[in-house]
Amino acid sequence: MDEARQLRRLKAASWLEGATLVLLVGIAVPVKHLAGWPLATTIMGPVHGLAFLFYLWVVAATVAGGGWRGPEIARLVVAAFIPFGALAVQPMLRRRLAAA
Repeated sequence: MDEARQLRRLKAASWLEGATLVLLVGIAVPVKHLAGWPLATTIMGPVHGLAFLFYLWVVAATVAGGGWRGPEIARLVVAAFIPFGALAVQPMLRRRLAAA
């Protein structure tokens, strides 16, 4: 797979993972605790878990192609644990995509 296509896949996976994390933490968990509706996290938890694993898989596949520095890889991984972290990696991915 060419580098530009892999970077586009990484961008999409980043957005997906970031959106599911925000939905889980920002909506499902409060609904569970404030409204007493645990089904919200029962549904959203596994959805985010799959998105998270897919994102890590895409990160691993992308950096395996070479040309990534340690701090860039760390930034990609750490961003997955922070709500709205996907926004923090988008400029770096945009620059790499423009260079590819």
